[in-house]
Amino acid sequence: MNKIYGLPVLLLWLGTTACGGKPPPAPANVGDLLPADAELADIYQRSCRSCHIVADTSAPLTGDTAAWQGRMDQGMDTLLQHVVDGFGGMPPLGMCFECDEQQFIALIQFMAQPPAE
Repeated sequence: MNKIYGLPVLLLWLGTTACGGKPPPAPANVGDLLPADAELADIYQRSCRSCHIVADTSAPLTGDTAAWQGRMDQGMDTLLQHVVDGFGGMPPLGMCFECDEQQFIALIQFMAQPPAE
């Protein structure tokens, strides 16, 4: 193997196999989950869903309680502040400029709960 090309391939392999390889699977029906409230479901579909159903975004997946647990442990005030200000790859206000604090809280709680069986 060519030394110039061998190192990037090795690094890529190490990066994909570190810490046990693949991330834990998302809930089976993550793309189908919606809040029961119609207004929240509309907001979720417009502003949250595109990132929170795709593991490659690094956003905690909807219904993935393990991914949400550490965030929920920080407390709702911190999570709400992260939504409002933006945090990591999340844009300010989660791209929902018309949402109020109670809607954000309800959406966080929805995404952090396990999917209904």
